[in-house]
Amino acid sequence: MARLLALVLLAFALASPAAAVNPDEVLDDPALEERARALSLDLRCLVCQNQSIDDSNAELARDLRLLVRERLVAGDSDEAVIDYVVSRYGEFVLLTPRFSAQTLLLWGAPMLLLLAGIVVMLINARGRASAVTAPGQRLSEAEQAELAKVLEDRDRKG
Repeated sequence: MARLLALVLLAFALASPAAAVNPDEVLDDPALEERARALSLDLRCLVCQNQSIDDSNAELARDLRLLVRERLVAGDSDEAVIDYVVSRYGEFVLLTPRFSAQTLLLWGAPMLLLLAGIVVMLINARGRASAVTAPGQRLSEAEQAELAKVLEDRDRKG
């Protein structure tokens, strides 16, 4: 039983996605390498578009990984590295866009859609409630006569 469990765990470990970082890209300083990996997970591969540059095998992703490492070795802070990459490739390179005036709609759209849905539901609910005859309203003479006729016809048939 223990061997089976070990085999299953090994299969899961081998099936996990591997990072695309090549051994020649890895920095000698473990602290800088850890920072580079953290930054690479937040940057989008412009070729793959739904992968970080850390997970992509594209040549452009490799170039971006090397660029991030060069900037870290040069002494840039994490924010300075991100700013440098964004200045060259635009906001699209960020997997999680920054909150700014340009991305306000992107961040606010889900809340706006939720509020719009609630408003529409409330308007529909009020419209249905007002469609029902209010207790103080009376039927006109013609409506009363029509109602009496319909009820008589129903009683004769039933």
